[in-house]
Amino acid sequence: MFELTAELAVLLIAAGFAAGFVDAIAGGGGLITLPALMLAGVPPAQALATNKVQGVFGAATAAVSYAARGLVDLRTQWRAALGAGAGGILGAALVSRLPTDGLRLALPVILIGIAVFFALKPGLDDLDRIRRMPPALFAAAVVPLIGFYDGLVGPGAGSFYMIAFVTLAGYGVLKATAHTKLLNLFSNLGGLLTFALIGKPLWMLGILMGVAQIAGAALGARMAARIGSRLIKPLLVVTSMVLAARLIWQMI
Repeated sequence: MFELTAELAVLLIAAGFAAGFVDAIAGGGGLITLPALMLAGVPPAQALATNKVQGVFGAATAAVSYAARGLVDLRTQWRAALGAGAGGILGAALVSRLPTDGLRLALPVILIGIAVFFALKPGLDDLDRIRRMPPALFAAAVVPLIGFYDGLVGPGAGSFYMIAFVTLAGYGVLKATAHTKLLNLFSNLGGLLTFALIGKPLWMLGILMGVAQIAGAALGARMAARIGSRLIKPLLVVTSMVLAARLIWQMI
């Protein structure tokens, strides 16, 4: 039985703040919070569920912050948001039924590839570029697939949304980050709906960490909106590489 002491609560709240800050800029907040929950002694299923609780707070704060700055139009993104939520529900529902070992083996390679892409590709800035996929097809096909992954596995989903917006939707880096947070919010909500039924999240702990996520995400979104791709690109590269290294370490 997990017992939350005052010392553990302080550490987990600090982890929530750091995760909110990083996740609002480049994604990968789960890289901080999920290991922190498991190291604190939360059983794996409850750690996944609790991580969704606190993650919703940070994603919502970042999404609202970006929308308030005019970086995402909620009226044109509701179909994509619903698709992300539906994908998250389905992925979380199948988390114990589908083999994910092969995906976990491939994920570090994919994340390293994302880091290399953003580190080396010239011309990646805050300006929009050529759209390679119609918005309706992007919302109907690409978004639910990443949302499904978010519910099924989780780590790296923000990076996948980000690269999809940049390479397929033609968004600049800052605009892609803003829209990523909106879709992250809905795939997190979808996963949480399912985990609330099957994972029994620790609601109080998740809410405490979520409040810290709000503060971290608000600060991160403010800095990203002010500095743009000069901050987002390096942090995205670093978080993708660190997440890949962590996944490889787990396999050894």
